[in-house]
Parts: sequence; C-alpha cells; structure tokens
Amino acid sequence: MCKSADYLLQLMRELMTCLLVLKDRNTEVNKVENITKREINYPYLTRPVEIYERENGHKIVLAHKEGGLVNVSSWVKTGSINETDGNNGISHFLEHLMFKGTHKHKAGYFDRTLESKGAIVNAATWKDYTFYYVTLPEGQNQENLKLAIDLHADMMLDPVIPEDEIGPAFTLGDDKVSQKRERHVVIEEIRMRQDQPWTKIYNSTNFNMYTKHPYKRDVIGFPETIASIPRETILDYYRTHYTPNNITTVIAGDFNHEEVLELVCKGFDFKGRANFDNPKHELDTPVSEPKYIELKGKINTGFAITGWLGPVAKDLKENIALEIVNVVLGEGQSSRLYQNLIEKSPDPVFNIVTTDFYNFKDGGNFFVQANYKADKKEIALELINKEMTNFLSGDMTEREFNKAKKKLKARFAESAETVSDIAENIGYYMTVCDDLDLVEQYPKVLEKITMKEVNDIANKYLALNHSVTTVLLPE
Repeated sequence: MCKSADYLLQLMRELMTCLLVLKDRNTEVNKVENITKREINYPYLTRPVEIYERENGHKIVLAHKEGGLVNVSSWVKTGSINETDGNNGISHFLEHLMFKGTHKHKAGYFDRTLESKGAIVNAATWKDYTFYYVTLPEGQNQENLKLAIDLHADMMLDPVIPEDEIGPAFTLGDDKVSQKRERHVVIEEIRMRQDQPWTKIYNSTNFNMYTKHPYKRDVIGFPETIASIPRETILDYYRTHYTPNNITTVIAGDFNHEEVLELVCKGFDFKGRANFDNPKHELDTPVSEPKYIELKGKINTGFAITGWLGPVAKDLKENIALEIVNVVLGEGQSSRLYQNLIEKSPDPVFNIVTTDFYNFKDGGNFFVQANYKADKKEIALELINKEMTNFLSGDMTEREFNKAKKKLKARFAESAETVSDIAENIGYYMTVCDDLDLVEQYPKVLEKITMKEVNDIANKYLALNHSVTTVLLPE
C-alpha cells in the first residue's frame, strides 16, 4: 500500500511538472512575435536605447533613465501634412476627441485616474505628427506605469469619439445651438489665435512660402470646418492614419524592459488593422524674388515676419548649420539682432526682434520676427535686410560661431535630463526623420561642422530673393 501511494505521489509530481512545462512553453509562445530589435547609443544615457519593430509595423522604443518618473507616449505620423482644404484642422480636432472615452472607460476616466497618481497628461498636434503622453511616478512595483500603459493603449486603439461629446454640426453664427460641446471648445481656441497679431502674420507668411505642399495650411484649421465636419469623417480619418506602421510608442524611465515590452505588445493589439501607405509630397521650391504682403489690424504697433524654406529634417548637417545661424542672429539678448537693433541702437525702432527655426520632414522654416514702431515700417524692414545681408557676406565671427556651438551642445545634453525630454526627442527623430540613428550622430556632426560650411548653407537657404515677408500695421 505504501509502495502504491509513493508511486502515485511520484506520478502526480511528474504530471504537475509536465503541466508546468507546458504552461511555460505556452507563455513563451504568447510572447513570441516577429519583432526585430536594434540598439542606439543614445548620448548621455547609461544604457543603449532599444528599438523594437513588430511584424505589423508598430514601433516600440524603450529608453532607460534612472529616477522615479516614467513617460509613456505614442507618436502618430499624421498632422496637417495629411489634410486637405476640406478637412483642414481634423488632426487637431481628433486629438481633442481621443480623450472622450473608449468602450471600456467613459470620458474623463483616463485623465482623472492618471492625474490621481500624480500624472501629467497631454497631447499636441503639429504639421508632421500628433502625439499623446503621460508622465508620472512609476509607483511601487511599477504599478502606475503598468496602469498608464494599459489606459494609454486603450485610448490609442479604441476611442469611441461619441457624438454627444463632439456636439451636433451647426452653421457659424447660429445662436440657436443648445448643445455646445467639443466643437465649440476648438472653435473658441481657433478664434483666440486668430486675434493674435503674431498668428496673423505667421499664417500669411507660411501660406505664401508654399505653392502645393500641405504645410501651407494652418494646423488648427478653420471654424467653418470644425463646425460642420461629421463624426463619420473623423472616424474615417482615425481609421486611416492611426495604423500600426504610423505609430511609435516610447517608454522612458527606470523599469523592467522585458516586462514593459510584453505589456506594450499586449496592450497595442491592433487586431489586424490595415496599414496606411503615407504619400510622398513634392517638395516646394522657394520663391525666386522677394514676396511682400501687407495686412491691417486693430493694433498700435507694427509686426513683421520674414520666412524662408529650409532643409528636410533628415539632413542633419544643414539643420545644425541653421540652428547655429538661429542662435547667432536672433536667440536671446546676446544675439546679433537684439544687440545691433535694440541694445546698441541710439534710437531703437524695434521692441522685439528675434529668429526661429522649425524642423519639418519635408523642409523646415527659418523666420525673422519683429515688433516695431508703427510709423517706422520702412526703416525696420531695411535694418533687418541689412543685418541679413551682412551675415550672408560671411561676417560671422569665430567667437559667435563657437558660442553658438557651445550653446547647442548644452541644449542637446539637457534634452537627456528628464524622461519627458528624452521621449519627445526620440519621438521627433522616429516620426519626423524616420531615423533615430541621427540622435547618436548629432554631437559628432555638431563638433565637426565648420564656419565656412555654416556660411555656405546659410547662403543656400536664406538669400533675400527667396524670402516672404508679411507686415501687420494699424488700421
């Protein structure tokens, strides 16, 4: 009897072992997915950044940063670049509506739940992308991080976009609309921006720099479009562009990479969703002679923006060159324009004079922006043109050049200090440049670039003949 009992006990042990092995094997099978992995030596981080590309095209990037905060974000390759005159503003409107609940969670649950854990929850739309992010303490045993991944994936893949949150379509000026919902929130946002002098002249200059490219449209769109666009059109836009190959999910922080990778893969179950073949747009060429637009408004001073088309985002050297030009010419009170036109001027014409450089997938924009005494328009424009001509003649000094390079090196290092900055930098390079290797190359290219190369690139893009200027004057 004892021998029989021992035999049965041994048999049961062997059976249990067999079941455990089968369970482990099933777990491994569930984990197995056709995923390719590569690593990038991201400057200033203690571990390489891991890039995973799934069979469906969805990309997952894991970045290690010591500390208690984590960032979960998803970048979608769509913005105003994929819009038409008929749906301009739909990307930004959809961004608002993505937070209005899923089939699992009602509107407000996502924000309320994560913010109760100390999270910052937000999103942004620009020309090349829309991105959604959560930054929060990872929590004990990474509980907050796990919750954030679960809710974030649910929001990205299963938005309801309910009619009662959108609000009924209406005609602008119709005061009989009783149910004012998200349409009105976005329209009010558009109207507030339209009243701003800087927005007016930026939109005018931006529109006139392009002929065919969709970058010419304003990202936020127009009230008439937002008031009338149907829910089904918004859903179709979501289904078309929020596809596996169009989404990159970035997790930055101090966490178990294997566990988080499995959570993201599980949460982002696209259920066979078809991919979108992003169109390639023909790049616009700059104007061949200076273009001038004059507007009037209810203001007391004059405003002006002069703009140029710049290099594509993937051209690292040319973008770095124009970043150096931006620092030297118009960034901060030590810049050339501020010193020459405000600080050292015996009779200053300008209240503000700065520069800006934006990087875009199909070619960036360089701007000179000024606010000046309204009756000094001609003098103001002449002074700006003179400063640009002097710079393009090659009068940048070694001191200016080295100071700008030092500033860009420091800025690049600072972009690796927080999980939010790391995730945003990764999202930009993955989405706009399609190449995270560029972040590894950036310090090397910055170190090697010469003053002559910067001057040559500045002359290539910033010639006055290629400029578009809009001024805004008092009525």
